[in-house]
Amino acid sequence: MTKLLHHLGLYFIMLKKVISAPEKWSVFRKQLVLEMEKVGLNSISLVIILSFFVGAVVSIQTAFNMTNPLLPSYLVGLASRDSLILEFSPTMISLILAGKVGSSIASEIGSMRVTEQIDALEIMGINSASFLILPKIIAAVLFFPFLIIMSMGIGMIGAWVGGLSADVTTADFMYGLKYDFRAFYITYAIVKTIFFAFIISSVSAYFGYHTKGGAIAVGKSSTTAVVSSSILILLFNYLLTDIILS
Repeated sequence: MTKLLHHLGLYFIMLKKVISAPEKWSVFRKQLVLEMEKVGLNSISLVIILSFFVGAVVSIQTAFNMTNPLLPSYLVGLASRDSLILEFSPTMISLILAGKVGSSIASEIGSMRVTEQIDALEIMGINSASFLILPKIIAAVLFFPFLIIMSMGIGMIGAWVGGLSADVTTADFMYGLKYDFRAFYITYAIVKTIFFAFIISSVSAYFGYHTKGGAIAVGKSSTTAVVSSSILILLFNYLLTDIILS
């Protein structure tokens, strides 16, 4: 418990340093564009592949479990849509991004810490926390929702392909996709994604920023960042679902 409180205290102290106006906006904008490429653009191919095949599998499994002739086949499209929008795209993709993006952030900042690059920035009078971490947090919070929306669309294409292989006609599948659709589901998914993006970027940056030791310590920080981010994502997934949908 004491160790947890110690980490929480250091985390919020770091956030206080992070949330400050950039000293040079021109440098900040360049750094933000660079982080958007690393955090967002480099994750697009992974999100597309995962979403397509998971959408297809969800559709096939739904069709397999709805063999009762009294159940209309359009329910395959309905179930696939709700599964992708409500849970898979915002939560599962965020967990995967915690592994890819989170470990990258933690190892990058951890390497800078052990090679004393962060100390050099502070000696020059630069707020190292804001300079290094703020662009990563903003890039994640801005770009992750686009990745999740793309995941929903690609996942539904995959679900359609999976439905075709399970003898669900395109007309029935499209009817199920549109049946009783609530736009609030998209809002709910985006709200969750923004929280998850902040958790992944800030928690990973925290463990990287407070790395002590050498190369082995960087690896440990990266692993701890991914595990901690994943646990917090699952915790906040429960809390946000209970608060928003209850």
